[in-house]
Amino acid sequence: MDNDKAPSNAMVLEFKEDPALTEMMRLRVSSLQKSGQKRQDGERLLLPHEMVYRLDFNNQELNFSRWYFSLTGHGRVTITGICQHWTPDLTNLMTRQLLEPIGTFWRNANDPEDTPLKWLEADMQEFGERIAELARVRKVMYFLFAYKDGAEKANFSCSVEFTPQ
Repeated sequence: MDNDKAPSNAMVLEFKEDPALTEMMRLRVSSLQKSGQKRQDGERLLLPHEMVYRLDFNNQELNFSRWYFSLTGHGRVTITGICQHWTPDLTNLMTRQLLEPIGTFWRNANDPEDTPLKWLEADMQEFGERIAELARVRKVMYFLFAYKDGAEKANFSCSVEFTPQ
């Protein structure tokens, strides 16, 4: 799933880390902890092993083609899409704004390092199609990347391929 070349009319979009938004969400957690307040009902706080990423769409009329991903070593990476209604500069992230299915890539600790990554193919196909659908109404889409079980952001890369409609 990650070794073939993209067709000439395909667009491969790289997920880009959004350090400013990640920091803003971490400050929200820190502020609640310092003040002893609780999160809003239904609010989704950023966990320590999560970071915010984004996809920027130059073309919004897209069809999903495929995923490209690699992970050095072992671990699990989950990617959760955030719906088009979230405006991070105005509102806190709410659990109802998280999309399903999520994307999950993993290599078990006892697997040799050259073992291909595992993923749930049907979920990843549906997730890619949802991203293409939502690109029609947003120029930017946000995602939560969670690095678990030994996975680190420096050892993972992920992009998604689309073809114009």
